[in-house]
Amino acid sequence: MVSSTQTLTTPSGGSAGYPAGLAAGSPGLRRRVSPVRVLLAVALILGFGLAGAVVAGQLDARQPVLVAARPVSAGQVIADADITVVRVGADSGVATIAGSARARVVGSRAVLPLAAGTLLSPAHVGAPAWPPPGQAVTAALVKAGRMPSGVIAGSRVTVLALPAANPASGVTSGQVVRAEATVVSVQPVGDLASDVAVSLLLAEGDATRVASAAGEVTLVQLGAGQ
Repeated sequence: MVSSTQTLTTPSGGSAGYPAGLAAGSPGLRRRVSPVRVLLAVALILGFGLAGAVVAGQLDARQPVLVAARPVSAGQVIADADITVVRVGADSGVATIAGSARARVVGSRAVLPLAAGTLLSPAHVGAPAWPPPGQAVTAALVKAGRMPSGVIAGSRVTVLALPAANPASGVTSGQVVRAEATVVSVQPVGDLASDVAVSLLLAEGDATRVASAAGEVTLVQLGAGQ
């Protein structure tokens, strides 16, 4: 049997089956990327990103509102540094002031004493009606050791006014006056840094009883919301 051999010749510098100057796997044979596909991919990425942002915004139902950044006394003009904006998920029945109203609130007066962190409502801001109807403000001298160090303007406290002690026997007689109050201000007395004069907002009847007590006064600080 006679066998024949066929020789495949290629142009100089080429490889079998490829044009001259192009070898298998060379850059010239790589598949072209379609500009339309690139634009479509970019559009999909942007679309998914936008959809994610919209969903995240819908899931976060918190609203920017104003809160007291530091204690503010009743009747005090509210400065920009006195308030700040936070995002809260307050119930629709809770009165708040939107963060966008900050410029309007600055320069107005606090109707009530505000503790730091108080969520502001329209009832807190405006022309001062002080003291509110049915309430009165009285002052009490509180000696060292009879008031927590954290008591400041806006704190809620229980006032315990002790009856006066008999000068001869040192025995107290009478009942302890007990009332709940809001601290209006705390001021040191003269050079005695340990003794303070505390202004208290209470119901009119309680204010009269506390002011009439001749003994020492003790303040018990209450938790938030009490």
